[in-house]
Amino acid sequence: MFASDNCGGVHPRIVDAMVRCAGGTDAAYGEDALTRRVERRLADIFERECAVFLVATGTAANALGLGALAPPYGAIYCHPEAHINTDESGAPEMYTGGAKLVAVDGPDGKIDPEALQRTLDEAVVHGIHRVKPSVVCVTNQTERGAIYRPADLVAISLIAKARGLRLFHDGARFANAVAALGLSPADLTWKAGIDAMSFGATKNGAMAAEAIVFFHPDDARDFGHRRKRAGQLWSKHRFLAAQFDAYLEDDLWLRNAAHANLMAQRLAAGLSAIPGVVLRHPAEGNEVFACMPEQMIAGLECDGFVFYRWGPGVIRLVTMFTTAAEDVDGLAASARRHAR
Repeated sequence: MFASDNCGGVHPRIVDAMVRCAGGTDAAYGEDALTRRVERRLADIFERECAVFLVATGTAANALGLGALAPPYGAIYCHPEAHINTDESGAPEMYTGGAKLVAVDGPDGKIDPEALQRTLDEAVVHGIHRVKPSVVCVTNQTERGAIYRPADLVAISLIAKARGLRLFHDGARFANAVAALGLSPADLTWKAGIDAMSFGATKNGAMAAEAIVFFHPDDARDFGHRRKRAGQLWSKHRFLAAQFDAYLEDDLWLRNAAHANLMAQRLAAGLSAIPGVVLRHPAEGNEVFACMPEQMIAGLECDGFVFYRWGPGVIRLVTMFTTAAEDVDGLAASARRHAR
């Protein structure tokens, strides 16, 4: 299974944490002690006081977070392949009350700063007749498996902040970016100009748990009402918190991501050594995009490997915390057989 890290299971330690919550009683709607502990842990991880809200899905985390930053008449700038633009069925537009997504291209899923500058300049020329520039949304790791470095984020932040825009971070695979670079979560977020983010856990070992983190708590003054209105305030909230409590304990989130990244690097190395296979993008996290002949793709499918086709002659392969080295080596061996 290389289709998506959403296809993976739940880490046993996270299951155990939820089982421990199953007995007895506790306060509802996020007033429990476990939720408070998770909020404190995330503040410690980011080395900053922040406002934290737990939800069940990445779409909810992105859409609600953007809704707190962008007005209905605003523009949200993102890469054309950003998840909010291609895979969230209009949720960001709905939860912002109508804000418009504006695509800004760049290599490997990253927004190009010069393209962003040009797009903002054009918006100013048209003034009131265009939606108001409001938010820039970056995804790290990107939808093409590349990773923004702090300098990349700062370059975008300087352009955005000069015009009064906020910077939001889609962090569905944030753990993979942190594990790959070996930097602190703070270095890749608020220290680089990020104002708020979604912090993903589901793709990396949780059952259904995401966090929305505001690095300026005033931005979240009324966010509790926004989350409740969206149906994302769990009554038995401690079961969300239990997942994050185990996820963050002893850096499980980073160890899971580091394993997935290592398997992707192993897969990239194995495939790139095969004649006729070319990697389309840098495999910096846990995604590998490979160009190969159609007969090889069909052969892999016939051998039982599951992945997504990503355009003519291109496949996307995603590793996860449960991916085994023998699975990776088996796919590479199958590709070699079909290459011959």
